[in-house]
Parts: sequence; structure tokens; C-alpha cells
Amino acid sequence: MSSNKKMNLEPFDIDRFIAVLKRNRKTRKAPIITFISKRGATPFEILVSTILSLRTKDEVTAAAVERLFEFARTPEEILRLDEKKLKELIYPVGFYPTKAKRILEISRMILEDYKNIVPDRIEELLKLPGVGRKTANLVLIEGYGKNVICVDTHVHRVSNRVGYVQTKTPEETEFALEEKLPKKYWRKYNELLVAFGQTVCTPISPFCAGCPTSSMCPKIGVKKSR
Repeated sequence: MSSNKKMNLEPFDIDRFIAVLKRNRKTRKAPIITFISKRGATPFEILVSTILSLRTKDEVTAAAVERLFEFARTPEEILRLDEKKLKELIYPVGFYPTKAKRILEISRMILEDYKNIVPDRIEELLKLPGVGRKTANLVLIEGYGKNVICVDTHVHRVSNRVGYVQTKTPEETEFALEEKLPKKYWRKYNELLVAFGQTVCTPISPFCAGCPTSSMCPKIGVKKSR
């Protein structure tokens, strides 16, 4: 019997899956943006931190955020930095020259177009340069406490690997989860699955032998595991 047929006969138990991830959460570090948020970051700081984190390892993001925020933590302070200085502060995050330009432009837009307040609606956040649905939803969750679903590559991969959704892109996964994931899990889903996806359910050769959810996972698409 194929994984897909088994999945259709035995719907994935999302409640049990979430409960297991929660029980094992203390053994894994929280994603960097969640960590920054819990330290009392403002929506603007979360927005900038999220942009810096894109395609960058958490430890690199953490160091860059710390350097930057020693000099500037608000749109006004960011705009007092020239582009060269900003690039120096955020280096070596991925695509740092592009991110420096975007952070400066975002700071200007927030000051001029949004009266120095980071928007709390996804439609407005998506108007900011370099802000996609993942970044926007993470700002809404961590910056404003809104009950939305944030889908990044880890959430997309794990949700499909366990057979909870059958989608091809993170955006499709976001909309599929909105249809079936109980709302009580929306805000925490990203935090739980990112930590799990970074350490256990990795993209290549996941650690299935020691995974606490292995017995309930059909391991869709997994060709090699440890």
C-alpha cells in the first residue's frame, strides 16, 4: 500500500502531532524571530529582523540584529545611517546589499506613508519592498499577536511530508492550512514546525530514527533518512 493510499484511509492526526511537538519543544531552540519577539521587540524590529533572516542561518541573523540595533532600532534611526554603514552592520547576512536598500526604503515608507507605525494588515505589509507573505504573517503573529498562519520552507516541507496537506508551494500550503488546521494552532504552528524542521525533519536525510513523530508519519518524499 502506498503512502498516499494509507494517508487517505487514515487521516493524519494533527492534534496528536502538535501535542508531541509541544512536549519535545524544550529540546530545540525557538526560531530566531520568536526569540527576538519574546525579548520585547517592537513590530518594526521584528519586521527588520525577519528581512535579515531570509535565507540566512539563525546565528548569523542574531549577530547582525544585535549589531544593527546597537545603532538603530526605529525608522528614523535607520534613515540616519548611510547605505554603506548599514551594509557593514548587517554583513554577512544573505543578500546583504539588497537587504540594506530594502530596509532603508521600508523605513522611509513607514515614516512617510504609515505615520511611523508598521501596518497591522497583510495587504499593507505586502506593499513594502521585499516583504512576502511569510514575512508579513510573521510580523502579524510576533509583532501584533494576530491569529494567522506563517508558512516558510520548513512548514511547507513538514506539512507535506507528514501528509497533512498536498501542495506544491508555500503559498498553497498557507491557504490549505487555513482550510483545515484548527485555529487554536495557527499562531504556534510556524514556531513548532520551524524548530522541528531545522533539527529533526531536515530537508535532506531527516533524522527519522530518533523522531518522536516517526510512528505516525508516512514520510512522503523521503528517499533517505538517518
